[in-house]
Amino acid sequence: MPKGDSQLGIRSETKNVNSLAAIEEAARYEIRRQAAILAAGGRVIQETRHWHEAGYTSPGRSKETAEDYRYFPEPDLLPMAPDPAWIEELRSQLPDNPSQRRRYLSQQWGFTAQEFGDILAVEGALDLVEATVAAGATPAAARKWWLGELARQANETGVSLDDLAITPAEVAETQSLVVNGLVTDRLAREILEGVLAGEGSPTEVMTTRGLAIVGDEGALAKAVTDVLAANPEVVAKIQAGKTAAAGALIGQVMNRLEGKADAAKVRQLIEEALR
Repeated sequence: MPKGDSQLGIRSETKNVNSLAAIEEAARYEIRRQAAILAAGGRVIQETRHWHEAGYTSPGRSKETAEDYRYFPEPDLLPMAPDPAWIEELRSQLPDNPSQRRRYLSQQWGFTAQEFGDILAVEGALDLVEATVAAGATPAAARKWWLGELARQANETGVSLDDLAITPAEVAETQSLVVNGLVTDRLAREILEGVLAGEGSPTEVMTTRGLAIVGDEGALAKAVTDVLAANPEVVAKIQAGKTAAAGALIGQVMNRLEGKADAAKVRQLIEEALR
């Protein structure tokens, strides 16, 4: 169409174009070819042309009229005019498309692009994390368990996350045991192992394996007293201002209690005992 005109000119179509680069080259060639024809006062023929990798098109089959393209109504398809209200009803029932869903969840969960990308990188993880959040876990906790301990278990057994013998609800229940101070993260990993082994629900595994945190103040206090008495040099360092040395004492107390203690509570008891 020459500049200034409002009516489109005659078109041609080009076949055998097999790459993006070839599309560009073929289009450029046709622009030059048709412009030269029009500049010379000629008429472009509506036709199918063939692209050659040497950089040119050649005539194929002439299609001078629309009928040559075999445009005609499909006799087996009757005209339809659906009720607009019905269309809107159906539209309202459609789920979000994948990109909308990902954008919504990323905003709702408050993850960085990297954190959310890590979930998308693991097959099935997005659905599992979403279901775990719906079951009561925080997004951060759901992501931690599925991409951490459970992904490790899946890799070791050669299965996908979807095939692990644990449900999002059970993962959320395990996290609730941590939140309620009944187990530590380390003990929670043992609980997940028990659930995967078919030993029951997280709470049942905690009970049968005896994984609950030691809540007896007397038992905690005795363990702290015994460790302090056995480590006078470390106690002296702490009292001299080297508070980082308390880590060694906390570790010993945790060992005595087989890891079934709240490390923060142990630290508190040690600090109170050394005041």
